[in-house]
Amino acid sequence: MNYIISNIIPIGAATFAGVIILFTGFRSRLRGAILAAATLALFWLAAILAGALILAPVNASPWTVALGSAFIIWIGFVLPALSIALSLRGHPWLISLADATCGWRSC
Repeated sequence: MNYIISNIIPIGAATFAGVIILFTGFRSRLRGAILAAATLALFWLAAILAGALILAPVNASPWTVALGSAFIIWIGFVLPALSIALSLRGHPWLISLADATCGWRSC
């Protein structure tokens, strides 16, 4: 996680920009826990984007890199983005988390 420390200014700037964009669209719904979760998710998205290219081990097999990258991208982009978007639309947290992990009631 050294890449987070070395890139804290761009990650913080991306998080701040994301919060500003959220405020323009969801001003009335951003309160308390949802605002904190959205800010944390935006920080996580920016941190994953900052480190996405350096997470793969140099000597790993192609399958390890492919599956590891897919997992990191899912946990870093899909899960936080979908769970926060559904929460901002008024879905309960457990339903949002279930939809983000299983899809549209497919599991």
